[in-house]
Amino acid sequence: MSDKSAVKSMEEFVAWAKRRGVIWQSSEIYGGLGSSYDYGPVGVEMKNRLKAAWWKTMVQERDDIVGLDSAIILNPKVWEASGHTDSFTDPLVEDLVTQKRYRLDQLKDQTKSPDGNPLSEPKSFNLLFKTFIGPVEDSQSVAYLRGETCQGIFVNFKQIYEVSRQKIPFGIAQIGKSFRNEITPGNFTYRTREFEQMEMEFFVKPDEADKWYQKWIDARLEWYVSLGVKRENLRLYKHPKADLAHYSKGTTDIEYKFPWGWGELEGIANRGDFDLAAHQKHSGKDMSVFDEETKTKFIPWVIEPAGGVDRALLAILLDSWQHFEKGRKADGEAETLLSITPKLAAYDAAVLPLVKKEPLVKVAKELVQKLRSQGKNVFYDESGSIGRRYRRQDEIGTPFCYTVDFETVEVGDNKNTVTVRHRDTMEQERIALESL
Repeated sequence: MSDKSAVKSMEEFVAWAKRRGVIWQSSEIYGGLGSSYDYGPVGVEMKNRLKAAWWKTMVQERDDIVGLDSAIILNPKVWEASGHTDSFTDPLVEDLVTQKRYRLDQLKDQTKSPDGNPLSEPKSFNLLFKTFIGPVEDSQSVAYLRGETCQGIFVNFKQIYEVSRQKIPFGIAQIGKSFRNEITPGNFTYRTREFEQMEMEFFVKPDEADKWYQKWIDARLEWYVSLGVKRENLRLYKHPKADLAHYSKGTTDIEYKFPWGWGELEGIANRGDFDLAAHQKHSGKDMSVFDEETKTKFIPWVIEPAGGVDRALLAILLDSWQHFEKGRKADGEAETLLSITPKLAAYDAAVLPLVKKEPLVKVAKELVQKLRSQGKNVFYDESGSIGRRYRRQDEIGTPFCYTVDFETVEVGDNKNTVTVRHRDTMEQERIALESL
């Protein structure tokens, strides 16, 4: 193979993502909206498959975790009880010359702005998006878009515990949108104001919290490796006690080596009994459970693995993306390969007639319908040279291309067979149509 490179500049990666229908800036025809992105035809398939893979691992393959889909707008008292209305803040400072705003804790030099200008005094900036319920915008109608999905789990804990007939330890999982009014979002889809979370709250006995905390750290790290993320691009970061959130007894982040440096993919936190105890206090509803062994009641502790769908997909795409300046064959044209794991690829396969002629087109379309009836997501393409069509599929990560050629329809040993081309090796073999 000729010289290849991974992502060195986000500019070329972002250009590829837009060109191939993966991700682009939202509202682009109006100049876009800062830190807001849309997933195109290819990207939405990958994103949905990533969520399905998480749900399969966390819920469908386990007996001790159940699912939930809670509302985005909750009773405002939920956020008072959780501490979000008082402490869900970042320190905000303003460049006194340019009026640009920054998070103080993200500035290398906290005495001046990146432009070298003096800064204002820091102010606390609440990250919750405020909205209003009903026709009148007053203090009685204030509500918030949820800043995290887990509070919907906590307020539903007792109901789910009773109707699902689960016993401690057990978990409740949820995938959904969250919203944070970030001061300085950036790095493409890494930090945005609207994002999707994959969170699970695992409820345990207090004396078993440390054991489950470590179990979930190990399990979640291996999940990313199982999706093709290179182990050398992952690491664990244990938060020092001084930096822990107010609710945390311990937090460990799974970090990925992004082009701009190490960044959090997922956090695993031992939240203690903070959340259930807080909601019990503010709502007056009993959040305790009965322990048959000790014949006593207790409030469960919680271990929380919480990751971002957008961050996870970004890391997987960055880890899979390769560019070959001279092509993958000697002296070829520049090309890009997305060697994403097949389970997350937008399409299971592409079906390509060698040329746009009958009966090749007819047989190819029949094959497409057959594969789709088997639950496969298949892309059909009959335009352009076969080589360029192969490269287009390589660039979006399609693992196999099935080419219907003249041997497929003519009398001979290869009748009713197709050429199967493998994305990563470019090797080709003939396989019987009936075996597909």
